[in-house]
Amino acid sequence: MKVIVIGATGTIGSAIVRAIGHRHEVIPFSHSKSVNNVDIADTASISEMFEAIGPVDSVISAAGLAKFGPMTLLTDADFALGLNNKLMGQVNLVRFGMDHIRDNGSFTLTSGILSRKPMNGSTAISLVNSAIEGFVRAAALEMPRGIRINVVSPNWVVDTLEAFNMDPSIGTPVEVVARAYVKVLEGTMNGEVFDAI
Repeated sequence: MKVIVIGATGTIGSAIVRAIGHRHEVIPFSHSKSVNNVDIADTASISEMFEAIGPVDSVISAAGLAKFGPMTLLTDADFALGLNNKLMGQVNLVRFGMDHIRDNGSFTLTSGILSRKPMNGSTAISLVNSAIEGFVRAAALEMPRGIRINVVSPNWVVDTLEAFNMDPSIGTPVEVVARAYVKVLEGTMNGEVFDAI
């Protein structure tokens, strides 16, 4: 398969690329740290990516920004960041990518554990993650030509917890999370939220 991985230089994205290995042709994209760059908050950038690459079998998105912080301190701009980037960025990958995905191909998006296990400071992120999951469940009903769409909901990754000086024992190794994306890529599920824990 020919697979676009977006967010390929991030913690999870780079692990996905490693987990796919040589079984499929991977075309890595990131916001600014890759040979191939895409800004998922910019529909023109998304369109340019698909036009440049041509037909593909799958798109995996492990990208998207959202603000973490106390709800009472979040501004309209803080909420808009997640809505415009992580949510609509991934929605638009699907909207603009459908004509570039081969028959029986797939989209795999990313939400996160905070959709179902919120914590103090996660209001904006929990909102976006939940919306992505709802979008995938509904979009699966309308996907043409046998195209599948799913979302992986990663647990906290050990590396991320360590970076934030949080307890890494509650996290999941990034290699385990990455294998969940590969399972969704190579599987038959559709319209599912797959927990990577």
